[in-house]
Amino acid sequence: MKGPLFYSKILLFGEYGIIKDSKGLSIPYNFYNGALKVDNDPSVEAKRSNQSLIAFSKYLENLQQEQPDLVTFDIEALKNDVEAGMYFDSSIPQGYGVGSSGALVAAIYDKYANDKITVLENLTREKLLKLKGIFSAMESFFHGKSSGLDPLNSYLSIPILINSKDNIEPTGIPSQNEAGKGAVFLLDSGITGETAPMVNIFMENMKQEGFRKMLKEQFVTYTDACVEDFLKGNINSLFGNIKKLSHVVFDNFKPMIPQQFHKLWQQGIESNDYYLKLCGSGGGGYILGFTEDIEKARAALHGHKLEVVYTF
Repeated sequence: MKGPLFYSKILLFGEYGIIKDSKGLSIPYNFYNGALKVDNDPSVEAKRSNQSLIAFSKYLENLQQEQPDLVTFDIEALKNDVEAGMYFDSSIPQGYGVGSSGALVAAIYDKYANDKITVLENLTREKLLKLKGIFSAMESFFHGKSSGLDPLNSYLSIPILINSKDNIEPTGIPSQNEAGKGAVFLLDSGITGETAPMVNIFMENMKQEGFRKMLKEQFVTYTDACVEDFLKGNINSLFGNIKKLSHVVFDNFKPMIPQQFHKLWQQGIESNDYYLKLCGSGGGGYILGFTEDIEKARAALHGHKLEVVYTF
């Protein structure tokens, strides 16, 4: 048995801000993917994944008892498959901010949900919000609190524009310029990040009036501007706003930036060779980079692994 593939995602803009109703833009990233599988000779990873699915299936059984109007599953089929050794065979790195649990949630919903909303039907805003609500409840098993956006992106495999918490829509993004020098890239921090502790730090900071003011007047303002610029293809304006956003994150989200990257972060802002921002909740995993000249960025970040995800 092998199910369909579900892809990783990248939240280009909106991390933390979407908790406070900033805009956001999430795109599928097809380099990594995962699928549900049963093997006769499972690996150590497969057995570990299967153990996790045992706990997850119990969680989903409770979820449908508590909220039958939200979602129900063919729990018997799920339990039988899990007992037969089913696992999530995934190349998506865990704790890297590219949606490893989101792809798993999408795969389980796709295979076992009753009355599921499919990609093929007319996706009204109501249906998108319903899906987001279902995925939020499902993914909370992994993170404590989830927006539901990662599984939504993985399930639909299309870019999603977040206007606000209650207003999301599929969107088109400008075609890539294969010959372009400008790029969005992933920088590997080499360490795994944990979502829950980072979100806890953010929530603690939100109790301070100064932090809330900064978030509203600077962070959300620059995030919204970046989303608008990116969608409209206003590259010059985009890089001006990304620089401001990178600066605000460096000044106010230090705990989310791995210590060994503080200097590189600052160097990018000062040299204009590249600008860094958080990818997901931070604390490790990938860091997102934007550059107007990828060769300059490669030279400046010599010794680090860069993966280009989009070219301007």
